[in-house]
Amino acid sequence: MEDLALYAIDVATSAGATYADARAIEQQYQDLGTKDQTVSTLDLGSTEGIGIRVLVDGGWGFASTQTLTKKAIAAAARRAVEVGRASASVLSHPIQLAPEPAFNAVWMSPHTMDPFAVSLETKISLLLRVNEIIRSVKGTTLAQSHMTFIKEKKHFVSSEGTRIVQTFIRSSCGMEAFATNENDRQKRSYPNSFGGQNELAGWEMVLKWNLPAHAQRIGEEAVALLTAPACPVDITNVILGGSQLGLQIHESMGHPSELDRALGEELNFAGASFLTPDKLNRLWYGSSIVNLVADATAPGALGSFGFDDEGVQAQRVYLVKNGLFTGYLSSRETAPLIGLPRSGGMMRAESWNCQPIIRMTNISLQPGNAGSLEDLIADTDYGILMDTNKSWSIDQLRFNFQFSTEAGWEIKNGKLGRLLKNCSYGGITPFFWNSCDAICGPEDYVEWGVPNCGKGQPCQMMWTGHGASPARFCNVQTGIAHAV
Repeated sequence: MEDLALYAIDVATSAGATYADARAIEQQYQDLGTKDQTVSTLDLGSTEGIGIRVLVDGGWGFASTQTLTKKAIAAAARRAVEVGRASASVLSHPIQLAPEPAFNAVWMSPHTMDPFAVSLETKISLLLRVNEIIRSVKGTTLAQSHMTFIKEKKHFVSSEGTRIVQTFIRSSCGMEAFATNENDRQKRSYPNSFGGQNELAGWEMVLKWNLPAHAQRIGEEAVALLTAPACPVDITNVILGGSQLGLQIHESMGHPSELDRALGEELNFAGASFLTPDKLNRLWYGSSIVNLVADATAPGALGSFGFDDEGVQAQRVYLVKNGLFTGYLSSRETAPLIGLPRSGGMMRAESWNCQPIIRMTNISLQPGNAGSLEDLIADTDYGILMDTNKSWSIDQLRFNFQFSTEAGWEIKNGKLGRLLKNCSYGGITPFFWNSCDAICGPEDYVEWGVPNCGKGQPCQMMWTGHGASPARFCNVQTGIAHAV
């Protein structure tokens, strides 16, 4: 594959490209799903191809092919050059790339057990056992469970001399319990909603999350939610569990810190950002305990890698430091536009047939000193603990938001009280983060994975990570779904 990628570079530069890179990718995948005692999804397959990106007269061009012959690759390389030349004809200023050293490297994601070495029978048997436990809980009406495994080998080469081979193994597992009566339907998920937990890991992550051990509990909680009181309409303290906080970070910090969005380059599809360049190093995004980083080096986190899809080495970049907005997710093209000497290494593409765009890596809230979740609850006189996302909504500037969670628990006098259903909260991003007055410590820190972040036109899905410990926010509007 590397030889074919190098050939693509040679053809592109011979045809007039001043810069060229190529990504040759081989991918194998398994997607397994069950409903009650039925296998509902069994999708096994593979894909391979090559994507070629070029600069011609200062304009980008891109083309791809899954026909891996020299003839087809040469045709794709020349087509990329034609697109680049056409792009250059309508640019007001030619694209300039931030300098980057050439690398010759091999990188593999950490794992101890290859998930593709585990039989399908073992995987499906585990999922069906989980569903059986959930449905043994009286009042449950549906049980679902699922796993996904992806193995990807990527060769990246560039006309600047970079040669990189990376191997990724991504795994996920999760389950949902549903309960229904004549008036309501409720759901509880584990380890997370909307796809479960996703990690850069092997079969060991499935064993770690131990779905059967939690199946009865989520079944019981789903049933209990049917008769639980609704989340009160109030302005109060809210403690967000780690998985919900991960999505809060994703929507209200990850997306607005994308530099292409902040520069107005995503207005046509994904929207803009209230974090415009004039606010860099000036806006107090959060309270002094809020530290948010983009860390592509975090071991096992879903958004980690050795090098991005421009050949830039993985980095750890502060986005918010001690509450101050200090950084962006950037690329070799966008970094010079705001005076950065180097790309932050955030360019990624969904597959070989997509052009790289700025994407989140692992956007994470650093742990604080509030101890464990139990300690934080004990330190809270009154409030609501909310966790496991149910829905979200945020405006195109990433400024006003509304979230709801599958479950909540009332806190009174430092103790967890009654279960609450249909919990929701909302706010304005910088005011919300400035209300953060406590963050749990590293003992509760989890790198949550989001495998389906959509961006770009045509839309690309990307895998991102969001490390978080539970945190407390003051004077938050709750029950907004009922208040409207």
